[in-house]
Amino acid sequence: MDTIKFGTDGWRAIIAQDYTVENVKRVAEGTARWLLQRGGKQAVIGYDCRFAGQLFAETTARVLGAHGIKSVMARNFVSTPMVSLGTVKLGADVGIVITASHNPPSYNGFKLKSSLGGPMIPAEVAEVEALIPDGPVTTALPELSALESSGLVVYSDLEQMYLDHVAANFDLDAIRQSGIRIAYDAMYGAGQNAMRRLFPDAVLLHCDYNPSFKGQAPEPIHRNLLEFSELIRQEGNIGLGIANDGDADRIGLYDAAGNFVDSHHILLLLLLYMHKYKKQSGKVVVTFSVTDKMKKLAGLFGLPVEVTAIGFKYIAEIMAHEDVITGGEESGGLAVKGHIPERDGIWIGLMILEFMAKTGKSLEALIQEVYDLVGAFACDRDDLHILESQKQAVIKACKEAPYKTIGNYKVESLETIDGYKFNLGNDTWVMIRPSGTEPVLRVYAQAPTLAETRVVLDAARVAMGV
Repeated sequence: MDTIKFGTDGWRAIIAQDYTVENVKRVAEGTARWLLQRGGKQAVIGYDCRFAGQLFAETTARVLGAHGIKSVMARNFVSTPMVSLGTVKLGADVGIVITASHNPPSYNGFKLKSSLGGPMIPAEVAEVEALIPDGPVTTALPELSALESSGLVVYSDLEQMYLDHVAANFDLDAIRQSGIRIAYDAMYGAGQNAMRRLFPDAVLLHCDYNPSFKGQAPEPIHRNLLEFSELIRQEGNIGLGIANDGDADRIGLYDAAGNFVDSHHILLLLLLYMHKYKKQSGKVVVTFSVTDKMKKLAGLFGLPVEVTAIGFKYIAEIMAHEDVITGGEESGGLAVKGHIPERDGIWIGLMILEFMAKTGKSLEALIQEVYDLVGAFACDRDDLHILESQKQAVIKACKEAPYKTIGNYKVESLETIDGYKFNLGNDTWVMIRPSGTEPVLRVYAQAPTLAETRVVLDAARVAMGV
């Protein structure tokens, strides 16, 4: 059998190809062995809206149960942050989420969450990997009904637990009475029920159960949300559009005109709200692909900054041990002080809603406030589905003979924290990195305007010869 390896955020594979019941048993077996080595006795297990999520979650519980480990399960689909929060609230040793997050609908996955409520740190993930058996799990597994009778499988309303936590931490009355009309695109994901319950009057899109996701990868980036953008434009009175990915830990926003607001801008808004308005301090932690404007704003506020490799797990590890005011990654995973060390798309949406409600300002006005401090900018990303040989050739070129020019831009410096970021001057850069979760070469860029960002991306593709 093939070796199972965890990527940037969990193990992910194509359903019925490598993501099978037998392989889920193997990963669950490795997790059980790891828990037993550490004296662990309890796990929280959840699944999102993907195909056969309940089956894979119950299979995991049966493997854990065979080792005498108790599983606390949700009876319906839940978001990843709901499992993470439940792990903390219930004092569990680990959280397990059956999800492939934003990957295409043909994928499913297996995420591990620490007892602190964030991604398991890389060193511990490696320990679990090493304990995954090379062959099939041959131990006879107890039936779910037997585990329920013995108390090794119990059920908890993780969604209600999460909504109670929201109510205790946000001024929901101020948001609801602000007059801000909300639109929400669940992308057929696990945030749909919670947002419907929080805002019954919201304009909802793709808020029904559909494991096929209508063939669309549930990643909240603009090219996947064109229908949502058009809906906001047509409605004409939407104050904020919120979109979450398949397991609702990532976010994308839209302003009243249906213009996409990416994670770079959301991070700046969060830092502005947390420090200038809420008077909080702490370290700013961002991944390598995030705009350098975060460094500039943190500098204006006198706050320390740390840049990590790509993957929220690196941010979560820092949040677990240090005072972090806000942290995030380009791909929509963002976190703030006062919550679990976990990216949470619903929570971040509520933060921006509360910011708007408390200040009485539109999203556009708040973004202008950011620009007044750090300057206007735009970021974009190309995902290149190219041959593996082409991808390796590009990475080899970046490593061995880095580009001296990108189109008409001269490369002023190169950073290699995780991938290859070519700084081109005038707040302009392009970054090349292979995806850790998909067979894709990602190319990121920043420039003063979106049009110029597009020029940089096109020039990079020509330079790479793909």
